[in-house]
Amino acid sequence: MQAAVMRHGRLIIDEIDDPEPAAGQVLARTIACGICGSDLHALRHGDKMVEMSRIGALEAGPVSPHVMDLSHDVVMGHEFCAEVVELGRNTGQCQEGDIVVSMPVLFAPSGLHPLGYSNDYPGGYAERMVLSDMLTLAVPNGLDPRHAALTEPMAVGVHAVNKSGIAPGEAAVVLGCGPVGLAVTAALARLGVDTIVAADFSATRRELATIMGATETVDPSTESAVQAWRRVDGRKSLVMFEAVGVPGMIDEAMLDAPRGGRLVIVGVCMETDRLRPMLGVMKELSIQFALGYDPTEFADTLRAIAEGEFDVAPLITGSVDLPGVPQAFEELADPDRHAKLLVEPAQPGAETCR
Repeated sequence: MQAAVMRHGRLIIDEIDDPEPAAGQVLARTIACGICGSDLHALRHGDKMVEMSRIGALEAGPVSPHVMDLSHDVVMGHEFCAEVVELGRNTGQCQEGDIVVSMPVLFAPSGLHPLGYSNDYPGGYAERMVLSDMLTLAVPNGLDPRHAALTEPMAVGVHAVNKSGIAPGEAAVVLGCGPVGLAVTAALARLGVDTIVAADFSATRRELATIMGATETVDPSTESAVQAWRRVDGRKSLVMFEAVGVPGMIDEAMLDAPRGGRLVIVGVCMETDRLRPMLGVMKELSIQFALGYDPTEFADTLRAIAEGEFDVAPLITGSVDLPGVPQAFEELADPDRHAKLLVEPAQPGAETCR
């Protein structure tokens, strides 16, 4: 089958072996798979991702997932929707022909594998993939599979908001309006937070933030998000979400934060960073890091998309077939051009839009 393969720091299109479902697994045909910022990080800073993954694996102990080896091929793609085409032994969660999404984790005879960052099992940038039957969730009838593919990134925003403990009577500032920041914004709006200030240098992304539920958007070059919060409704207690993930952002957020503020870090910075702990001490800031989501949040997110609580259609700004994946990675470097690009292996000649 055809796949977009990360090989020695480059993306190439190649033929690879079809995966075969083992017991408890199903074979699925990839319908759509989102390109995640983490995939861009993996291509550019894969060594740092592997280093941090190994540290995390040590903390997880015997249930730790396999960590990818960059000297061997990796087929990325963990934001997917797929059609079940073959059942392995000891399955029963889904049937052939079902359209499903799944948390990107595979239970295999050799242990846990993170789909999209595994040397042994392909992710969604391939024509077919194997999934853990017990983790599959049926996509409700009538829901566009392309929209269902955004369950994974939207669940990241849901988890970050849940971790924050924010209540409807409080205010939120979202720093960065990439896909993660937009997911956070949508989750805040669904919760009933009525003061949401979103900040980004890109006018296009600020427009998307408004669509997702931001009540105020700012260009950080002209006004800080915290200044905008003070101007709009500074009486409410504030929760800040850092969704940029570049060096200096955490320290800058701590500097801007009001005394007693809460800061949730959901942006992924792959480089060593510096911050001033005394800022946090003097202001008595609470800082919470957030990663991924749990199964309940993943299922809740799919339901929210299906029932219209999250309108993800505006986030999809283009699609590509497998040969278009390398070019799509380059295009995503321009924040004014795209928010979420989908890989659609079964749609030859799919073109990027907007």
